[in-house]
Amino acid sequence: MKKKIEVKTPEDIKKVELKDQAKWEIALELGLFDKVVESGWKSLTARESGRIGGILSSRKGKKGQ
Repeated sequence: MKKKIEVKTPEDIKKVELKDQAKWEIALELGLFDKVVESGWKSLTARESGRIGGILSSRKGKKGQ
């Protein structure tokens, strides 16, 4: 069974799986990192989650070009 890595500081982002790193980095850039660490991803509003998802898909699209 895979051990789940807890992210408590921005330095911990490098320890999570590659696919999750971008999500954490965007949350940090948007100033939502502390909120997610304290209360989890479910604590984000629909607008905040959508913003992260939009930036994530935008970056994936640019990477593919």
